Amino acid sequence: MRIESINVYKANIALKEPFRISLEEVEVAKNVFIKINTDEQIYGIGEASPFTTIVGETQATVLAAARDLGRLLIGKDPLEIEDRLGELMAYLPKNPTVISAFDMALYDLLGKAANLPLYRLLGGGKRTLLTDRTVGINTPDKMVQDALDFKNRGFPAIKVKLGTTATEDIDRIRCIREALGPEMPLRIDANQGWDYVTALKALKGMEDQGIQYCEQPVAIWDFESMRKINSQTTIPIMADESVFDDHDAYRLVSMGACDYLNIKLSKSGGIHVALRINAVAEAAGIPCMVGCMNETRLGLSAAAHVVSSRLNIRFADLDSADMQTIDPVIGGISYGKGGEVILPDDPGLGADIEPSFLNSLESFIVR
Repeated sequence: MRIESINVYKANIALKEPFRISLEEVEVAKNVFIKINTDEQIYGIGEASPFTTIVGETQATVLAAARDLGRLLIGKDPLEIEDRLGELMAYLPKNPTVISAFDMALYDLLGKAANLPLYRLLGGGKRTLLTDRTVGINTPDKMVQDALDFKNRGFPAIKVKLGTTATEDIDRIRCIREALGPEMPLRIDANQGWDYVTALKALKGMEDQGIQYCEQPVAIWDFESMRKINSQTTIPIMADESVFDDHDAYRLVSMGACDYLNIKLSKSGGIHVALRINAVAEAAGIPCMVGCMNETRLGLSAAAHVVSSRLNIRFADLDSADMQTIDPVIGGISYGKGGEVILPDDPGLGADIEPSFLNSLESFIVR
């Protein structure tokens, strides 16, 4: 099998309402789809969802890079995934989101060639997966309203974005906890919004609120503060923006900087490195979560296959498609009752993009 051409599509998908975290506010998911075509009439498809303030990539850089990266793959065997990804990473290091789209497409091709759904190809079983639902930063009243709505829709856990001042964030959590009652699991995510002093004050002020864990309390580079915070609060700490690859994972777990790791395909460069991150974490006795950026159900399907394939991945945060105004995906995961994420059994990702939607997008072909 050889790669004959690669289609690259620019896709802007509006969100139902603006979504704010400590780093930025997003109104449109500015994504890119990659379709790898072969001489055996099998193709694989992947999705890049750059979150600029986290990964340092934009939709424009992803599109430009995809043209150059695609040229490296023409004429080569797509099933030699380690070789192909090694070539892409060597040519353009520190660009994980664009590489993640190629990675997904290659794994989709591999699953189709093997006639196996990706979770089974990766050696896993079909597990019951549950996703939380995320509340963006807003006024306490609006955040309470959103949290109650998500609870009433049956989501098993609520994730709350924070990262402003300690006083404001403590107030937000107290209001939400009072409205939800004591049983609903609450997860919080500061997205680097606090410094060490603010993080410690905020977390100490929330220790009686039944917080399941806190994601990324301090800056991406501040491993030492994360380690100190982890030793000084009863709230478990999850590293997110600080863990891009398996090398970051090794450093974090070696330092005792966190209790959990959050793996995102757009941040890790795709499935291949995500599995390596989980292997490091599992060896250290650290459970993982797989999260998302602003992917459609295509990218979320790839993420869900990874979750299902590894028992050490305990949590899933795969709710981005629920925030979008349109759904151009055929097949793929579906959302069941109570936040259940239901995996497809079709070969590869089991997901595709509606052809009429793809045809409406700005695109180019690499040959």
